[in-house]
Amino acid sequence: MVAFIAVDWGTTNRRAFLIKDGRVVATERDDRGAATVPAGAYEAEVAGIRARLGDVPVLLAGMVGSNIGWRSVPYVAAPAGLADVAAALERIDDRTAIVPGLSYRDGLHADVMRGEEVQLLGAVAADLVPPDALLCQPGTHCKWATVEGGRITKFTTAMTGELFALLRAHGVLSRQLGHPVEPGSAFLDGVAEGAKRDLAASLFAIRARGVLGLADDRHAASFASGLLIGADTAARIGHGATVHILADAALGALYASAIDALSGTAHHIDSQVAFVAGITRIQDLAA
Repeated sequence: MVAFIAVDWGTTNRRAFLIKDGRVVATERDDRGAATVPAGAYEAEVAGIRARLGDVPVLLAGMVGSNIGWRSVPYVAAPAGLADVAAALERIDDRTAIVPGLSYRDGLHADVMRGEEVQLLGAVAADLVPPDALLCQPGTHCKWATVEGGRITKFTTAMTGELFALLRAHGVLSRQLGHPVEPGSAFLDGVAEGAKRDLAASLFAIRARGVLGLADDRHAASFASGLLIGADTAARIGHGATVHILADAALGALYASAIDALSGTAHHIDSQVAFVAGITRIQDLAA
């Protein structure tokens, strides 16, 4: 029986999976993200994961390979597939390795990802999406990736979630954005406004509509979320585009609603299944 531990090590959280013959048999999740682990503590952290899940090889993905993680691992340049990623693993020792992440350049545009490539390429490996597809991974920094022939050929990161969080916490709109975001008519109105791509002006209009009594502030957060997600989505898709979404149910539903409203078709993909498929394939290729 082939067994290894895969760790999806984000900035604020991490998930660890004990995988045997391609199946998850144990898992744990905690808040020991790369931003909270001291530079010299990673060896002990991995030893602790092994003590809890099993004394087997460990493959680490995500921010653990960044300049705030255990070791800064060079990116693999797109276009790239799982074989390219597996060939560039950073070996800590003969039983511990870090996945490198991907970079992309197009003129003045530059982009990077760490960890998301495992899910995006894993979705293809698991036959959850076709080998030629547009994938969206919403979050604090939303990833949009084009896959051709099973390889990521280009991708864009949008700071959609971070912008919403900043607007909610600071600035002139913060008092209006305290209510929950709901995928209803206010959200869809925001999507339509965001599709106009006049984001700075549309955001201030939230303030003005509240002051003039033209909109209820109970719906301001939903409108603002729709505005940001609508602007992000309209910049990425054309009429009739099919988008495969890797996200939790709530955030995935918001993006699916925006994609459908902008004449696209959304398909929700299980991101954990995609990650397990991707990391298992990398482990197999590197063995």
